[in-house]
Amino acid sequence: MTCQEIMEQLEELSPRHYAEDWDNVGLLCGDTNKRIKSIYIALDATKEVIDEAVALGADMILTHHPMIFKGMKRIISKDFIGCRVIELIQNDICYYAMHTNFDIMGMADAAADELKLRNREVLQVTYEDDISVEGFGRLGDLPHEMTLRECAQYIKQCFDVSMVRVYGEPETPVYKAAICPGSGKSMIPDAIKKGAEVYITGDIGHHDGIDAVEQGMCVVDAGHYGIEHIFVDYMEQYIRREMPELIIYKKQPKEPCWFI
Repeated sequence: MTCQEIMEQLEELSPRHYAEDWDNVGLLCGDTNKRIKSIYIALDATKEVIDEAVALGADMILTHHPMIFKGMKRIISKDFIGCRVIELIQNDICYYAMHTNFDIMGMADAAADELKLRNREVLQVTYEDDISVEGFGRLGDLPHEMTLRECAQYIKQCFDVSMVRVYGEPETPVYKAAICPGSGKSMIPDAIKKGAEVYITGDIGHHDGIDAVEQGMCVVDAGHYGIEHIFVDYMEQYIRREMPELIIYKKQPKEPCWFI
């Protein structure tokens, strides 16, 4: 397949027009006419990921978070992002990112699937027409009512993370849950307005958490990586199903920080 053909297939899943205006998605480096035999999937295009892709002979890298986000006025080896761009070009590796378009068309439902949420609706609507309503996050019912302590343990198990941070009293009963993978503190008002009893997301600050509890909603912070790492397995399954001729490599799960 060519890089262009792969892009078209990826954009059937998560069309680029769903991405936020401030985002930077799509092909960020490479030749659309390049023949692709193998693809490396990761959450972030770190130096380690690019080095591994080079060592494996991968033709393309696919990530959730875009490595090139802000404008770049120069690409030089002394710049840590420029150094990675140079390595991609020198090794003729195409690089494609699916960020907020995948958050809306892919990640939100995948995360809700992990929690087995029922009776779902979109948490924050960003697109609506006569056929569909799309947007960030999902709101729904947990499989059954549980205490906040039990819910936190359930989230750890569902997303295979080593720890979560919890705001709220441990024995508080929760049933209606909202989830937003990644950094979701800006959607706390949406979750409260829609009646969520517990909100599951990442990157929650001290005041975000305690203020949410004051307004009657518990919060479980599973980390930015903690929920979004499901991107790697999700895309592996999608590519195996839709583009079976491609060889797939992927970054093995590894939390970006460690805890004492």
